[in-house]
Amino acid sequence: MECTIINYISIFLSGCLLFGVFKLFVKLWWTPMRIQRFMRSQGIQGPSFKFIQGNTRDVYIKRMQAMATPMDLSHNILHRVMPCVHSWLNLYGRNYLQWSGVDAQLMITDPEMIKEVLHDRQKSFPKAKLKGHIHRIFGNGLATAEGQRWANSRRIANFAFHGDSLKNMIPTMIECGEKMIEGWKNYEGKELDAFKEFKVFTLDVISHTAFGSSYQQGKKIFHMLRELCELSIRNGYKIRLPIISKILKSKDDYEGERLGKRLKDCFMEIIKEREEKLRNGEANDYGNDFLGLLIKAKNDPETSQCISMEDIVDECKTFYFAGHETTNVLLAWTMLLLALHKEWQEKARNEVLDVFGHNNPTLEGLPKLKTVRIMTYR
Repeated sequence: MECTIINYISIFLSGCLLFGVFKLFVKLWWTPMRIQRFMRSQGIQGPSFKFIQGNTRDVYIKRMQAMATPMDLSHNILHRVMPCVHSWLNLYGRNYLQWSGVDAQLMITDPEMIKEVLHDRQKSFPKAKLKGHIHRIFGNGLATAEGQRWANSRRIANFAFHGDSLKNMIPTMIECGEKMIEGWKNYEGKELDAFKEFKVFTLDVISHTAFGSSYQQGKKIFHMLRELCELSIRNGYKIRLPIISKILKSKDDYEGERLGKRLKDCFMEIIKEREEKLRNGEANDYGNDFLGLLIKAKNDPETSQCISMEDIVDECKTFYFAGHETTNVLLAWTMLLLALHKEWQEKARNEVLDVFGHNNPTLEGLPKLKTVRIMTYR
């Protein structure tokens, strides 16, 4: 009797093992090959799928090769920043299929097709689900959310950053800018790292205007977000096997979890501090900045408009990181272009002096800066 039971258990375990191996085979080989054959039958070519790794190693090698050579100061940067796209566009055409591990990625560069995807009124093209360390940065914030969750986030963001709100932010922006320029006086006749300076400036602005916190608080938050970003870059080309990667975690995985928890605790501390002030009568409301509006939505009695604490944390991370990074890079790139094209630098400087003189910028005067607008559009 005992032998019979043991035999049944052995057969059952063997069956489970075979089923697991079959599922892995389907996911890691059969499905990718089936997708590749189907796409090629539709005329969509691309680099061939390689077992488990897809084209990840090819992308990594091409990027390392591109980064190893110096770059001329030029707007022709595709071969440098996205060498694999540059190479495969020439080989396979404007639309092609590539592989991130076992995940198929249809790369499109045809303007009409891009327009169709962006005008996705039928919701045929859902947003990509972020994984790993990059998910810890954005969570389910505005950049990745969909449906009612996205609608609530968009409504709050629109209200927080409409014209009147931006007008009220100008004094704070000017104050942060004056502090930065005052520090530049110590570098007269010396070399200055403009990118680093703008990093501090934009962090200071977004900390004060969107979250009402100080630069020191913002610095601590942004430092953790930068560490998560570095973890994401470092692990971006590593293949993660299903199930196994969740059991056998790397040192970076544990570090990412630790940073994610610290970030959440940091934001929750700021949020609870605002709620506590209202309860104690130290404030009349949660504040009119972006964070205040998020907290108000969290405590909204209307269930459909209500958001959770997790939602607030994700929105804060998204705006802190994405808002800061994009503005910082744009300012540094603009400075580089003005340095390369001194005739435009002269035009922009003269126009600003004509409109504002030696006074601070105003919201009413900004639309009069025609040369600056042309530079921005170009």
